[in-house]
Amino acid sequence: MPVLPAARCGCLGGVVRRTLYRTAGLAALVCAAALAAQVRQPAVAGAFYPADEKELAAMVDGFLAQVHPPAVEGTILALVSPHAGYPYSGGVAANGYSLLRGKHFDRVVLIAPTHVVGFSWASIYDGDAYATPLGMVEVDKAFARKLADGSVIRLSGEGHAMYNGRGEHAVEVQLPFLQRVLGTFKLVPIVMGDQSYDSCRAVGLAVAKQIKAAGGSTLIVASSDLSHYHRYDDAVAMDRKTLRAVEEWDYLSMSANFDRQLWEACGGGPIITAMIATERAGAVPKLLKYANSGDTTGDRKAVVGYGSMVFFKPLKAAAAAMPEFSLSDAEKSELLALARRSVETAVRQQKLLADVPVKFESFSQERGAFVTLKEKGQLRGCIGYIAPSKPLAETVRDVAAAAAVEDHRFRPVEPSELGAIEYEVSVLSPMRRVLDVNQIQVGKHGLVMRKAHASGLLLPQVPVEEHWDLKTFLEETCRKAGLPAGAWRDADTDIFSFTALVFNERKH
Repeated sequence: MPVLPAARCGCLGGVVRRTLYRTAGLAALVCAAALAAQVRQPAVAGAFYPADEKELAAMVDGFLAQVHPPAVEGTILALVSPHAGYPYSGGVAANGYSLLRGKHFDRVVLIAPTHVVGFSWASIYDGDAYATPLGMVEVDKAFARKLADGSVIRLSGEGHAMYNGRGEHAVEVQLPFLQRVLGTFKLVPIVMGDQSYDSCRAVGLAVAKQIKAAGGSTLIVASSDLSHYHRYDDAVAMDRKTLRAVEEWDYLSMSANFDRQLWEACGGGPIITAMIATERAGAVPKLLKYANSGDTTGDRKAVVGYGSMVFFKPLKAAAAAMPEFSLSDAEKSELLALARRSVETAVRQQKLLADVPVKFESFSQERGAFVTLKEKGQLRGCIGYIAPSKPLAETVRDVAAAAAVEDHRFRPVEPSELGAIEYEVSVLSPMRRVLDVNQIQVGKHGLVMRKAHASGLLLPQVPVEEHWDLKTFLEETCRKAGLPAGAWRDADTDIFSFTALVFNERKH
């Protein structure tokens, strides 16, 4: 039987297009061992991938034989892999899995989103095994029991069972690839019902702790597709932004629970969780392959994006950091002028400036930025976008206007004040979690302090202007977040640092 297109993805729920493959071989899964054990049977065999054992093995092996991913010199810690139907995403997924050939892992912690049922925790399958047409994969029940805390992470069938004839595919479709490249391994299947930052943090830290305690070798796989059903060019732009955030390790900006959702990836939470779980091991990311369904079908009207990435610990020290963002004097002057025009338009006409210049290529790059307004040397307003959500020119326009009329610490700027307002622009680098506060450099780094739902940011120029030492800087950032001054020492407080290119009218 020829291989025909299967489901592109079930990420948005509802009905997906299916083509049934041969079903011979599924009956073999129901053996004496399976009858005695609690085995999660295949839910999408014959839809997302072939149900016949030989056909499935041949398809997976064919994908693996066709890929030539870039070399990875180091210890593989985690993969990001898509979970759509194999005819759509199998060629992308093979790039990550091909790196595992010839390697051994005692267990695979497979983290996936939920598509078919809602719940508010992370669910580790409470059964004995997951089955595919290639056989059964035993659940590492000892690891799972120690990982589950009974609150955020629970042993449960939720997210793993069938619901109205539908079963979760995001774990299942990864297994045949793992079975073909690894052979024997134990599985820790986690379905995340809650992809908030706090949930990702809790699961990521728990996984990292248990991997260290359990010993042996553990691989993490984050199951995720990227954007869904956009036009080809729009999807590529959106997906590149998501992949760039992962490459820059900026999971704070990626998080759906921080600011607003700026990226579209159904398994964004599993990706962030894998990043948190591997960062303390010195992981670095590498993009192996990107494509979307339009590349295989030719239909570019509504595509689904797929990315394959690897997180690994390099054999040698990581390469030097990316060059810091820079602007010419002409670019700085133009952005300051744009900030002034935006404020004047917002104050005098009560509307957003429509004319945004794109004279320079840098103005089209997506960057986080703040605009600070001062009057007679005193702060008059300061608002910004932390995440790189818009092109730089649009960001400066938006936050300049907001600083003038929406900073609730001050009354709105009045027309009579416009001539006295001084402007300062701070263009931000990606956010990186601070693993050692002694690495923070006063005057170079800005800080974000985050604990539960409280967060606060101070720009790098603030401690210099206030003549603070590092301890005071940390304490004042806590206070900015509405936290006690010493909260930066708490285990459940996250500190993120960033650099900023700061320039003002006094220098132009």
